[in-house]
Amino acid sequence: MTAQPRENLTGMDLREEIEKLRKERNAVILAHYYQKPEIQDIADFVGDSLELSKKAAATDAEVIAFCGVKFMADTAKILSPEKIVVLPDLDAGCSLEDSCPPDKFRAFREAHPDHIALTYINCSTEVKALSDVIVTSSSAETILQQIPEDQKIIFGPDRHLGGYLNRKFARDMLLWPGVCIVHEAFSETELMKLQHQHPDAPIAAHPECPPQIVDHADYVGSTSGILQFAKTTESDTLIVATEPHIIHQMEVALPEKNFIGAPGADGNCNCNICPYMALNTMEKLYIALRDLEPRIEIEEGLRLKAKQSLDKMMEMAAGTIGKGDLGRV
Repeated sequence: MTAQPRENLTGMDLREEIEKLRKERNAVILAHYYQKPEIQDIADFVGDSLELSKKAAATDAEVIAFCGVKFMADTAKILSPEKIVVLPDLDAGCSLEDSCPPDKFRAFREAHPDHIALTYINCSTEVKALSDVIVTSSSAETILQQIPEDQKIIFGPDRHLGGYLNRKFARDMLLWPGVCIVHEAFSETELMKLQHQHPDAPIAAHPECPPQIVDHADYVGSTSGILQFAKTTESDTLIVATEPHIIHQMEVALPEKNFIGAPGADGNCNCNICPYMALNTMEKLYIALRDLEPRIEIEEGLRLKAKQSLDKMMEMAAGTIGKGDLGRV
């Protein structure tokens, strides 16, 4: 059941109460870059999904409060089965995960038995368990380059990220037809108007964006990569084509620079705020820490199967696996 405020919390100093619960529960609070600023500001760690799960696993915390979406909290539980993992709102899902039901993905795999499954981390635990290697937007290029060119590959669930990789590396991966509703909403026409208004501003885009957006970008990379690009670019203005809450971290780190969210079809970026990420609130975080609910639970056999594909990713991303070691799950 989704955690909803069950009493009137008006007048409560939520930040102070969350701080108390963090200590009492020996909890670590994680916030994805797409969370609201007030949640980012109270978190122990702010970052991309896998990076956060790895950091939490390395702590001695007994509780992980993951302010993100469900597949991220699931990943934290896969890597830290001994810890209690809570998600402030269980309805915080992901359009990419929703686009790839496990039964249909299994059938797709069975229809292409000579393909391995290279699967984006934005998927369910069940799909991870059906995959050979998980990738993130920051590790996908490194991993793909280790796979022989004659090896047939299924890539899912994001067809835009898969298409970007296909174009960049002249591959022919078979793409699952999922998309991120946030990155799909950017308008090329409005982006070009904005570019005309700021001709010296580079564009940084997430590879989940459609090709007509990516093709205009000066930098294409993960959310953390975009943040790093903001720190290294000499320009004092940057156009950002990903969920706009990342701009909060940019403004904290680089107050002297100007960051502009890439627009949607209506000429602004309001439509590009992730509705799933927005479900998490300070009230729900407080209740999750207080009640230790809603809690993430994963059956152990499923967890271990999913962990195999995550382990393979981390081995390949670190360059510690040989091409001959890449086998089907």
